[in-house]
Amino acid sequence: MNGPRIRTSVAGGIGWLVLDNAARRNAISAGMWAAIPKAIKAFGTDPAVRCVVLRGEGTQAFAAGADISEFAKQRASEAQIRKYDRTIVAALRAIESCEKPVIAMIHGFCIGGGAEIALACDLRYCGESAEFAIPAARLGIAYGVHGTARLAATVGHAAAREILYTGRRYGAQEAAAMGLVNRVLPDEELEEFVRDSARQLAENAPLSIAASKAALEALVAPRGRFAGAGRAIRRCMRSEDYAEGRRAFMEKRKPVFRGR
Repeated sequence: MNGPRIRTSVAGGIGWLVLDNAARRNAISAGMWAAIPKAIKAFGTDPAVRCVVLRGEGTQAFAAGADISEFAKQRASEAQIRKYDRTIVAALRAIESCEKPVIAMIHGFCIGGGAEIALACDLRYCGESAEFAIPAARLGIAYGVHGTARLAATVGHAAAREILYTGRRYGAQEAAAMGLVNRVLPDEELEEFVRDSARQLAENAPLSIAASKAALEALVAPRGRFAGAGRAIRRCMRSEDYAEGRRAFMEKRKPVFRGR
């Protein structure tokens, strides 16, 4: 099978979920977002799986974000935007609600939607050449409330504001310093470290881990009402700047934002 896809396999008590779109640095297509909940559910109900590892195909990228080349068709109207965003949230919640621990193994680029997926995982281990960014402000895109809450819960409000407002890239050591990743490994040692870590988790009591995860997720989950944030996001997605950011990305040029 060719084209963007999700691949899964099970070996030694570990379920492997691979974001496979190497031609586009594992950018996540709408079909890939939609396939994640089914894959996670299958791991969750498989007694042979005790831990899940989520990675990108190859070593160039974990995921370079949502596939922006699809946006002209997939996010052309407000109704399409809402549907697309619901698909993303469903994928993230599937990862977060899986009773089994989920590890993100991060090689290379972990950008935008890729960072959002990594943040939905329980543990994040990366290679020393990994790069992280949430470039929504550079593209005229509104980062969702769900992902923003997860980011702030992980790195704190101060770091989250810098990440979101600047859109700049962070190296692996910077990411570790702010708590975005749990540990940085030499690139060539990352996979073996993750395999060993997954095997250790697989040997621990599943119900104990599930209980701990449920308690931690209850603390991380967004609280309160977010009507104001929702209005701001909808205004952004209707804006001329949103269209300009998408065009500039596809044309490989710097966008010119006008605040309207």
